[in-house]
Amino acid sequence: MSLVLSLQYLLRENKGTVMDKSEIVTLSAPDSPAAEAYRALRVNLDYASLDISLKTLVVSAPAPEGDRSVWAEVAVNLAVVAAQAGQTVVLVDADLRRPCLHEFLELSNEVGLTQAIVSLDEPLPLCPTDVPGLSVLTSGALPPNPVDILSSQKMSDLLENLAGQADLVILSAPPVTISADAAVLGAKTDGLLLAVRSGHTRRDRIEQAKEALERFKVHLLGAVLTDAPEGKLLTAY
Repeated sequence: MSLVLSLQYLLRENKGTVMDKSEIVTLSAPDSPAAEAYRALRVNLDYASLDISLKTLVVSAPAPEGDRSVWAEVAVNLAVVAAQAGQTVVLVDADLRRPCLHEFLELSNEVGLTQAIVSLDEPLPLCPTDVPGLSVLTSGALPPNPVDILSSQKMSDLLENLAGQADLVILSAPPVTISADAAVLGAKTDGLLLAVRSGHTRRDRIEQAKEALERFKVHLLGAVLTDAPEGKLLTAY
């Protein structure tokens, strides 16, 4: 894996287990080095996908990191900066095991992805946000068989529908090594971005994730390094 499509250093000040809306750094601290790193990440993704049209991408992680959903944090912040740059963005909580985007963004989760898949002819249950251009499709009710749903033709049809309504669709998916969910989604989209947590994610887990993605022929866009030491953050110009 080209571990660095570009290597971005993103520091979260509060190290608690659950991120809430006030801790989305691209909203709460838009002038911070971490927020600037997310903007740089968005630009780097654009340059990395010059040969393809990057309309749909998955954000995942090699392995779980305690109670932190680091991949979801990256997905949220990436979606925010893309919308702030003028793109129409749909952020999808495709973690049908431990969804959290509705908590991060303080949204209802009564209906969402699982209902949209079985009701393709109905209007999509997208939740608007305070960020112009950004909508969210929460997970909805949790099914007993997430990978069967995510690998289905109906999921492919839903992705096509979403891509037709937005400039960019970002899916937050559970870690690659705990289930096939992220890999099957990655195979249906234009690429997958791995969130690697500095000082926590083991190298062998990264290699296992890479091998799993290769088996599914997923286009691995690169990796983003989070929680790097403060001294390695971008500094003011």
